[in-house]
Amino acid sequence: MRVAVIGATGNVGTAVLKVLHQTSEITSVVGIARRMPDTSAAPYADCEWKSIDIAAASSEATSVEQLTEALTGVDAVIHLAWLIQPNDDRDLLRRVNVEGTRRVTDAVAKAKVSHLVVASSVGAYSADESLDRRDESWPTTGITTSHYSVDKVAQERVLDRFVDEHFEVTVTRLRPALIFGADAASEIQRYFLGSWMPVQLLQSGRLPFLPVPAGLRGVQAVHSSDVARAYVASILHRCPGAFNICADDVLGAQDLADLLGHGRYVELPPRLVRTALGLGHSAKLVAADEGWLDMGLAVPLMDNSHAKHELGWRPRFSAIDAARVLLVGLADGQGTGSVPLRPRNLDEPQAAQSRTDNDSAGRQAVDASVPDIDTDLLGLYISDHLTGATAGAERIARMATDFTETPVFAALSELADQIRKEHAFIQRLLEQLGLNRRPAAEAIAWAGERFGRLKGNGTVLRRSPMTMVLETELMRSAVIGKLGLWQTLADNAEGIGLEASQFVELAHNARHQLSVLDAVHEYARTRAFQPTDDVHDHNSDVSPIKGD
Repeated sequence: MRVAVIGATGNVGTAVLKVLHQTSEITSVVGIARRMPDTSAAPYADCEWKSIDIAAASSEATSVEQLTEALTGVDAVIHLAWLIQPNDDRDLLRRVNVEGTRRVTDAVAKAKVSHLVVASSVGAYSADESLDRRDESWPTTGITTSHYSVDKVAQERVLDRFVDEHFEVTVTRLRPALIFGADAASEIQRYFLGSWMPVQLLQSGRLPFLPVPAGLRGVQAVHSSDVARAYVASILHRCPGAFNICADDVLGAQDLADLLGHGRYVELPPRLVRTALGLGHSAKLVAADEGWLDMGLAVPLMDNSHAKHELGWRPRFSAIDAARVLLVGLADGQGTGSVPLRPRNLDEPQAAQSRTDNDSAGRQAVDASVPDIDTDLLGLYISDHLTGATAGAERIARMATDFTETPVFAALSELADQIRKEHAFIQRLLEQLGLNRRPAAEAIAWAGERFGRLKGNGTVLRRSPMTMVLETELMRSAVIGKLGLWQTLADNAEGIGLEASQFVELAHNARHQLSVLDAVHEYARTRAFQPTDDVHDHNSDVSPIKGD
């Protein structure tokens, strides 16, 4: 059986790939994502990959054509692509999540795929105040104050119409509870909490008490590996209709407090919690908005017996086990080899990888007796580059975030991931060679880059189309400087007891990054000085940028 997974690099997509690779009935897998993962790492290594933007910055004709080509010859499609952030860009979220699903269904029909499995959610269900477990017949009108819920309802209506018009295609909808897994911990922190939040306090009772909204009926969850097995079971059994996917237990306030190790919780008025969350979100301190709280308090508790009977599925993890795994992952900053699931702490060895294995760097301290190397000068030189790399990593990350709705987003996002890893590599290099860092200079560079965001480039309330041109030019200069670093270290590697080959490869990577930035600049400069409406109209007609 040949299976395509759309949205194959996210939390569920990554877990689904793992299960597919372990399933004997699956002969080949096509991974589809806007941003490519590390295709040399499991579970991404054993897939055919297609970079396709289903709706963010692509025209309908282009995305449906690309999807149809990718899906031709496929027996089943698992559609998992869903955009959660930015919360406040409703047009973008609706376009990707709802219009994107419609484009996927169009491509499935054109490619004559016989089975489509789609990720719906408990968020599609109507509100319920009882403690009863509801099956799949419960109405799907959603929670109107939650944009996530509203879009899930709209997605369900897209599927309803598709089922009515294409009886030849089996359509399966999975409605999971909250999905927890260690690999998704850093992603969950970024999407719902905030990168600054000290989530380590959640471990071992360091948080003095757990604040919970009064009236919390319970939290249902499912481990990412369990929900992945449900997706694979659905394509093997080919059962139409909807299935609730959740662990058997429900987490109450006491369960959640016990999970933190101290068992103490304080109930707060829901209105107070909602107001605080809204203020935190408005101040950009918390990533989630009030709608997520509204949905969490209102959705029904689900009955998972239909999935057990029809799909032969059973959860292997309890909700409490899944939550415990997530807490450990949050504390450790865990992640994996795709951009959405990148680890929080890129100083960790498994994350500090460039396009080649750089773990051999810095395994020996600089031998101070080597007369050819002035270690003080070397430390100053590398530290100066680290200062520049700190600002560069911040800048490219912001560019990737700011230009989500353009065809260059995937290229910028993948580039940002490479540069983050290289920044961590330089940090490790200094530390493992026993050379001094300059943390004050790094902090000034970080703050200076953020202060520079306030420049208007001719506009105040919206981003100037000239911004991409200027920032790409700055990044090109930074990468050229970094190329010089790798060349210098390659020439002096023997004197510090390192292999020159790794720096030669990093220099090769820098040249590749320059080619990507050249392509981004070409895209930007042809649009920077056009009327804004014309620029927006042309965004969806441009092919994604790949670089050399």
